[in-house]
Amino acid sequence: MRLREDLPCKNDDVCEKEEVMIENDVTVAQNHWCPVVNAGFSSPKRVVVVGYALTTKKIKSFLQPKLEGLARNKGILFVAVDHNRPLSDQGPFDIVLHKLSGKEWRQVLEDYRLSHPEVTVLDPPDAIQHLRNRQYMLQAVADMNLSDSYGTVGVPRQLVIKRDALAIPELVNKAGLTLPLVAKPLVADGSAKSHELSLAYEHFSLQNLEPPLVLQEFVNHGGVLFKVYIVGDAIKVVRRFSLPDVSNWELSKDAGIYRFPRVSCAAASADDADLDPTVAELPPRPLLEKLAKELRWRLGLRLFNLDIIREYGTRDHFYVIDINYFPGYGKMPEYEHIFTDFLLSLGQGNYKKK
Repeated sequence: MRLREDLPCKNDDVCEKEEVMIENDVTVAQNHWCPVVNAGFSSPKRVVVVGYALTTKKIKSFLQPKLEGLARNKGILFVAVDHNRPLSDQGPFDIVLHKLSGKEWRQVLEDYRLSHPEVTVLDPPDAIQHLRNRQYMLQAVADMNLSDSYGTVGVPRQLVIKRDALAIPELVNKAGLTLPLVAKPLVADGSAKSHELSLAYEHFSLQNLEPPLVLQEFVNHGGVLFKVYIVGDAIKVVRRFSLPDVSNWELSKDAGIYRFPRVSCAAASADDADLDPTVAELPPRPLLEKLAKELRWRLGLRLFNLDIIREYGTRDHFYVIDINYFPGYGKMPEYEHIFTDFLLSLGQGNYKKK
């Protein structure tokens, strides 16, 4: 953290501004500052400099004008990372915020973390990589075996299929999985394809699936899931419509495979819907706090969300069905305040260390 006498000035009439063009036509004003005025007096203010390396789509959804405006008011400056220059030659940064993929980028970040231990990298690339494979994604939740007076949290039984679609029916029988099954791509890389789901109702149709994939037992949950956003120590929960329940009658009549797009993202919010209270009731806050705290430690991540369902007919049996790194925070209520407070806390921690 650096101690500045001024904050960046956005008024072209007051400050002369030098513009530098960066990849994806992002323009960043550099090296010009104007004082912060408080009750008529100028006051120095520490600036938290956040270098960001995000896809064009992520920039559009996350770096919204309201967020950037609030960040400026709080003394946070977002600066785009120039991918045509070595990362170590840029900055200096207090925080590096990223969501890019590829071995080369991961190596760049790892080298940067080693040479710049004073900078917080959100989040460590090796920890993120763990969530990109659904074979291991939910293992931390399964290992916790969380159960207390507020409820239990587990994961659906699942089976990994890496090849040979024709062998899937036999493998499912051997594993003892119960139909219907949700099929998800094995790789969770944030692409549209990685969020596609299929629901298989009978064994013969399983051979029509396309490995590599993960098969999860479908758990009836009233057609509602809970998206639990985690930003450092902060937790925010929203309801989303999900796949509808499957009755025994439907299971006996339906055959084949039904394909769905990205369910929880495409569906409308269920927060204001007229729902059965037993379905709509949010998971107990103490249970979520305990789950989030443990997963932050086990995963080594501070920016992620959980897709959680409640088993229909119960009040306290929950399942985590997916975990996503750096999710669509732009859809989280009040994300601007939560995220800027989080960045400030990190910046202040870095400054104390220095």
